[in-house]
Amino acid sequence: MNVNWKQTLHLGKGTVLGLDIGSSAVKMVVLSKGKGGYSATGAGLAWIPKGQRSHADRRAGLVNAIRECFEQTQTKTRYAVCGVSGQDVAVRDFEFAPLMDDEILAAVSLEASQVCPFNVADIAVDYQVMPNDGAGTKGVLAAATSTIVTDKMQLVKDAGLKCVLMDVNGLALLNCHNNLANPDNHRDKKNPAGQSVAILNVGAAHATLAIMDNNGWPFIRELSQAGDDIIMQVAALNDASTEAVKEILFKEAPPGKLNPRDSLEKTCQKLMTDVTGTLRFYAAHAKSTEVDKLLVCGWFAVAKGFVDLLNSQFGMQAVLWNPFDNMRIKASGRCEEICTKAGPAMAVAAGLAMRTLY
Repeated sequence: MNVNWKQTLHLGKGTVLGLDIGSSAVKMVVLSKGKGGYSATGAGLAWIPKGQRSHADRRAGLVNAIRECFEQTQTKTRYAVCGVSGQDVAVRDFEFAPLMDDEILAAVSLEASQVCPFNVADIAVDYQVMPNDGAGTKGVLAAATSTIVTDKMQLVKDAGLKCVLMDVNGLALLNCHNNLANPDNHRDKKNPAGQSVAILNVGAAHATLAIMDNNGWPFIRELSQAGDDIIMQVAALNDASTEAVKEILFKEAPPGKLNPRDSLEKTCQKLMTDVTGTLRFYAAHAKSTEVDKLLVCGWFAVAKGFVDLLNSQFGMQAVLWNPFDNMRIKASGRCEEICTKAGPAMAVAAGLAMRTLY
């Protein structure tokens, strides 16, 4: 294992940047916290150039997008908290017989090698032991391929920032929701409403379903269909270009013969099946209340008709989630516009920005 996620935690307390490096855009958020809750003091959103033929050109585009975001935030701190997601990332529960503290890492690493759905020859593993009234050792492990972690840390370094903590996007989403729901005691990991909370984040390349039960246990699964794939299928179905589809789904372009709701219903079946199956698995295995609301965020969440489609498909209410609706926005201009109009796409970055360093 090349990267020890825990080693980045031993730093002085201070403000950090929440930096979400996606496949199509880079998002950055800076927050402050006071007695009234969280305030957004900076936000940046930069699109990653498309069409680069070489790896070097694409990497340069990513670095420039990170720098552009940093300039937009108008902040001085260069400490960034980043996240990973996708099929090379896994979050799982573990339960062992009682273990000494110095025995846990080896046991967790062995467990990760057995349950992670990717090549575990070289992985980065972190874990959190959860409170347990019983005699065993219980907790949650997070694992990712070392390559995805080290590559992201190097990107941040090349942009002139320092990655001080590597998180998992699904955990960042739950962290964001929990802190906003319980701003006066955000270290309490229990859901204050006594209900299981489900968050569906659909980006361009990755989709994540994150659930936190009423006892504070996270359940996270990476899904196999996301926004880019859906758009490509809608384009093929309607004999249109992907750019034309984006103009219709995300902007004010007239739909013409393309019916957004009908097209999404035909092309989102894989995503719907994955979400339904994951919710059923969770309900069958979790000792918790059932999920009765689905918070939808991510870049694709604002596509015309998407949330309405989710409402019609699942036996629960699906709502568009903008975490900045529950924050003060102290910065004006570009920051205010990003938080207001692109807030659902900034949810991961907001959760990352809420991490506290010690």
